[in-house]
Amino acid sequence: MPAVLLKAHYDGKHIVLDEPFELPPGTPLTVLVPSSAAAELDSERAQWTALSLQSLAGAYGDDEPEYTAADLRP
Repeated sequence: MPAVLLKAHYDGKHIVLDEPFELPPGTPLTVLVPSSAAAELDSERAQWTALSLQSLAGAYGDDEPEYTAADLRP
């Protein structure tokens, strides 16, 4: 079976997959527990991504003129 990345959480007793995924009993797993610092970086990255997307939407909005090759300077 090829490697698959699955999101999960710990409910206090068991590791629970966040989405259904068929696993045969006895399937070996590797569990990576992200540090709180990694979670903070992911949160900050998500905020920067949202800001970037917002800025791009403004720069390439529907009210922007269409530029042609004739508008380019060599």
